[in-house]
Amino acid sequence: MCRTGTINEVKRPKPSIDPVSSYAWDVIHGKIVVGGLVRQACERHFRDIQNSKKTGFVWRPDIAIRAIEFAHFCRHSKGEWAGQRIEFQPWQQFIHGSAFGWLRKDGLRRFRVVYEEIGRKNGKSTSASVIALKCLVADGEPGADVYSAATRKDQARIVFDEARRTVLRSEDLQKIVSVYRLSLAVDGTMSSFQPLSADDRTLDGLNPHAIIIDELHKHRNRAVLDVLDTAMGSRRQPLMWIITTAGDDSPESVYAQEHTYARNVIQQAFIDDEWLVYIATLDPEDRWDDPKVWPKANPNWGISVKADDMHRQARAAKHNPAKLMEFKRLRLNMRTASATQLISGPLWDANSTGAFDPDVLRGRRCFAGLDLATKTDLAAWVKLFPPVDLGERWHVVANFWMPGDTVEQKADRDQVQYRRWISDGLIEPTEGNIIDHNEIQRYIEEDGRLYDVAAIAYDPWNAAQIAVGLQNSGFVVEEFIQGIRSYTAPTKELLAWLLSNRLNHGGNPVLRWMALNLRVRTDVNENYMPTKKLSTGRIDGVMALIMAIGRSMSDDAAGLAGFLERPVM
Repeated sequence: MCRTGTINEVKRPKPSIDPVSSYAWDVIHGKIVVGGLVRQACERHFRDIQNSKKTGFVWRPDIAIRAIEFAHFCRHSKGEWAGQRIEFQPWQQFIHGSAFGWLRKDGLRRFRVVYEEIGRKNGKSTSASVIALKCLVADGEPGADVYSAATRKDQARIVFDEARRTVLRSEDLQKIVSVYRLSLAVDGTMSSFQPLSADDRTLDGLNPHAIIIDELHKHRNRAVLDVLDTAMGSRRQPLMWIITTAGDDSPESVYAQEHTYARNVIQQAFIDDEWLVYIATLDPEDRWDDPKVWPKANPNWGISVKADDMHRQARAAKHNPAKLMEFKRLRLNMRTASATQLISGPLWDANSTGAFDPDVLRGRRCFAGLDLATKTDLAAWVKLFPPVDLGERWHVVANFWMPGDTVEQKADRDQVQYRRWISDGLIEPTEGNIIDHNEIQRYIEEDGRLYDVAAIAYDPWNAAQIAVGLQNSGFVVEEFIQGIRSYTAPTKELLAWLLSNRLNHGGNPVLRWMALNLRVRTDVNENYMPTKKLSTGRIDGVMALIMAIGRSMSDDAAGLAGFLERPVM
């Protein structure tokens, strides 16, 4: 192809002769819907061809085609294409062809790192398994040790298992690859492919030829990345292939560091000729709910990414902040905030049938949550009453206390109407400048005479003394462990109740304020953890509600276990 002139003067290469440059040409000329970062990657490809005499890098489309065609020896293992030969789409041909078709003067591969970041359901694992197999059997490397690496073994096995199933479906590959449970081996070249995780004791001493780093956004630290990167130093043309979906905006994460570096390379903030970057995401001016821009993050649009599924998830995300965050990050490959609002005003307001007198619940069974926070702020006691009739909602009754001597100061500091809420009887001021826990205990003991309090879940912070006192008064009191494993299930349950209008909080304005303040962190496994630090105000009441929900779920689980263990009569 032409090595002179501007990119716009270059004629479109034939896909049969140079599929990589053909795709790049189509992108640059607006024939394919892509984001700005993919367009810049394609511009870089042509720019590098034009500057090849100066840089010494050589573009070999014939070698690129050979790498692309290796996929024909592999077969899909699942879904609608199970058993069919793998055919790379033009965007995959661009990435795979570029990775193998660009050479140095000495004939070895130019790119040592491939950074591929796209939305979920675009076939990352399938294409990565092809790369692993290509490096295992067709890369001209004796003793080619290939690894798929992740923080956990089950994650590392996703790409490995895909490759294993591919070999089992391919007569061509079975002739040269021996299949074991946790290894693929080529005896003729002493090569192998294995999954690795952060907890493997064998990370040191490895000599990898190729590494697939799966779902970088789930890596909690650099341990796996750095150890394996260092271990590749003795190979002639090592290859680290990073596949991931977007992570959150935490700047200290491994994902953020590598993403920032990759973005800087593609945006020419600095030069790194050994990094190949493909980041498919929306542009800053794009609206997340505009279907026309969704293909930017989903280059496999209409193939493995189905329009009806995207529309369904987008509809669910519109009224659910947590689902919106997941939709943006996982399906649109957009970096999201490390903490997000969980509950919107309309969603919360839809879960009230109006104020009700707690006396109507007298004698009813309930679960309770107690959050005492600090002695100088708000304390919350929340009771949760399960439905007793078909179609009835869960009822919530909340009580709050704060030090009477600090009301004026805190009202001015927080810009919150504490004075009005106290006047309306929604917050009880205790004497002095700290909360009187004895007063709270007396109130709870009175509730114990009015209601059937099945169990009390409490945050142990500042609550040891009152917990002992309540136990001595005959209550079942259980510490609610303050961690993501404890909080994720009841937090998701709260959201599910709200979405299905199964809660009746009576319109308590203090609890509403706290619910709307709530922010949650979402980890790499989509677990939820309420965060007081990043919430926009006090959240003690909704934390107590979540703890009560958690205790009710434990009770339900125990009841089911007991039911299942009963002997059949």
